[in-house]
Amino acid sequence: MNPSSMISDQKPVEFSDPLPDEVDVVVIGAGIAGTATAYFLAKRGTKVLLCEKGRVAGEQSSRNWGWVRQQGRDWAELPIMMEANRIWRGLAEETGDADLKFTQSGCLYLIATEAQRAKYLDWHELALRHQLGTRILTKTGLEAFQPGIEGDWLGAMVTPRDGRAEPFLAVPALARATRRSGAVVIENCAVRTLDIQAGRIAGVMTEKGFVRTSRVVLAGGAWSTHFAANAGLDLPQLAVRSTVARTTPAPESFTANISTPGLTLRRRQDGGYTVATGDLAEHYLSVSSFRYLPKYRKLLQVSAKDVRIRLGAPKNFPGAWGMPRRWSANETSPFERMRVVNPEPSPIVIKRIEERLPKRFPALQSVKLAEAWAGMIDVTPDAVPILGEDHRLPGLYLATGLSGHGFGIGPAIGRIMADMVDGRTPGHDLTRFRSNRFFDGSPIVPGPY
Repeated sequence: MNPSSMISDQKPVEFSDPLPDEVDVVVIGAGIAGTATAYFLAKRGTKVLLCEKGRVAGEQSSRNWGWVRQQGRDWAELPIMMEANRIWRGLAEETGDADLKFTQSGCLYLIATEAQRAKYLDWHELALRHQLGTRILTKTGLEAFQPGIEGDWLGAMVTPRDGRAEPFLAVPALARATRRSGAVVIENCAVRTLDIQAGRIAGVMTEKGFVRTSRVVLAGGAWSTHFAANAGLDLPQLAVRSTVARTTPAPESFTANISTPGLTLRRRQDGGYTVATGDLAEHYLSVSSFRYLPKYRKLLQVSAKDVRIRLGAPKNFPGAWGMPRRWSANETSPFERMRVVNPEPSPIVIKRIEERLPKRFPALQSVKLAEAWAGMIDVTPDAVPILGEDHRLPGLYLATGLSGHGFGIGPAIGRIMADMVDGRTPGHDLTRFRSNRFFDGSPIVPGPY
């Protein structure tokens, strides 16, 4: 299956502004976090350059489920996600671009066992403290909220104000709004290295030339750890392959984003459903694996996913065997050798979807899979992001390790990073997301993954 709706390096370049000599801030990576950061900076008049090695949203930011979800978030992420929910609701009108449309549909987690009910009841206490409107439904309440659900479910947890957007449409639309706000946006422009003078950032070397700046935001997703390593910075993060599919057009039997054990779905604007299993994480073994896997021990112990280790990533993938570990400003970087990572979807996941979808949702038993795709998720040892100024290099700000939760929360992360870069108070407690937490002796406490 070749996903025609995916953004790849075959997509024509849309953003090709001239490279400036100097800016206030350079943002590396035009996924949701980097683009949103540039958007909020540009709106307030900050001179910002958004550099993307391949295509805007070409990697995980266009390949995710499209959920804008508060439900089930880590306790420290939840206040940020609540802000993101508010931002999403106004983006289409604010930018004048319908591709940023947010649809309130609710998130519905079906309950299969008493253990699962107990887990959701625990999280419901967090939701109550934040007045989120989350409810635990009985079996009767489930049928009333989402008619057509079949099966012997015990009930569900639902957050009605959650919703959805279309990733491969929304992020490029936000990049267009960013450019209209005054930012310089350039695709096919990898940042190779940082120029560091007297222990501080003095500029960046891109493949198109040098740009003077004193502040850089690294939002490179699965590539962030490799960019940081080339600058001599240890950034624990591993890449995991995640597979998703979409169906052919189907009746709108289900409006909510629905999660069941081993199968999820959400309605799409094109009349089909985005579907995934959410239960398989595939990691390609690399040099970084041996270095960082001990830090992932607790996450592996609590994760409900089927984690499988593959012997090696395809050539030029992030962390692939043979990928250069260090390079200079004048050398072609790994980012130029792989403009857009486009992994083959997992046949295991495709088979699971095809088997489970008609059984779990009989109303959709006649629909077929139209296409499947995969992306590389940047996962930290505790499955929550790294946000803020790096503890070793003043002027370098990190917005990475979103761990598969980034699309929905991305706009608020952008607002927070813009404030931090401009020396403003971010408005949230970011202690859990500090860059030195994996080095200061703090216990690693996994969030939901």
